[in-house]
Amino acid sequence: MRARLWTFPMLLLAAVLLFAAVPARASQPFPEVIGLPDGFNPEGIVAGRGPIAYVGSLANGAIYAADLRRGTGAILVPGQTGRVAVGLEFDRKTGYIYAAGGNTGTAYVYDSRTGAEVAAYSFFGPGGGFVNDVVVTRDAAYFTNSNQPVLYRVPLERNGQPADQAAVTTITLGGDWQQVSGFNANGIEVNRKGDTLIVVNSSVGMLYAVDPATGVASAIDLGGESVLNGDGLLRIGNTLYVVRNRLNIIAAFTLADDLRSATLEQNLSSPNFAVPTTVTSFGRALYAVNARFGLPPGPFTIVRVER
Repeated sequence: MRARLWTFPMLLLAAVLLFAAVPARASQPFPEVIGLPDGFNPEGIVAGRGPIAYVGSLANGAIYAADLRRGTGAILVPGQTGRVAVGLEFDRKTGYIYAAGGNTGTAYVYDSRTGAEVAAYSFFGPGGGFVNDVVVTRDAAYFTNSNQPVLYRVPLERNGQPADQAAVTTITLGGDWQQVSGFNANGIEVNRKGDTLIVVNSSVGMLYAVDPATGVASAIDLGGESVLNGDGLLRIGNTLYVVRNRLNIIAAFTLADDLRSATLEQNLSSPNFAVPTTVTSFGRALYAVNARFGLPPGPFTIVRVER
């Protein structure tokens, strides 16, 4: 039997996962702020299995595995010149991490156990937009393009394996969708039934229910509220959390079952917020990552907020 070769990053990550599996003492609180490596330039965050969250780097596409219980972590996917990691998604069936590739027009899929690349996709060439976020449903992964009124669909096999490049399709957004100058489609989620996508338009300040088969978008009535600067989305049950990055808040909406309307319940914030972009959850807490867009240089962090 061949011996398995372990690199230093893999050994370090294994140590992080091992310690994460050991129950912490009841008296030890989860840290409110978790530091990220210097110069990491984070944007996306997603929870994996247990108290591990993954954060992507705008600087070089690296993926960092953070232990939310202990506040420690390690690089899972080393960065590469020319790569970008924006929004992330974790597929619990396969343990794969999906990463949107921003202005590179690409997307990547990684194995969360080893950091190995599973698949790579190219949606468009230079100047074709910005691949911003991703959601995985039962049968496909869907990516947003913030500069074009389209979504990209990567089909999944029955065992959860992503299809190859030839199977990728482009879905044009229509219906109520409004495309304006600047950033449009940003965060993306799926409803409880798994048959309708939810997309935020950052510049218009609206949420849309999108039929993935046709691209027809229906505006969700927010009762006069706005989600201007809406970034990452997170749905837990019928609650949709919308990160409003430069406003330093996370808006919590209750969704109607038919997605025709949503009611704002509260705006969550923290003195530790510094332009949060995306959010994930573990237990009863939310974890937002600070991108610090437009702010002076400073530490990049993950911030814990009770929900």
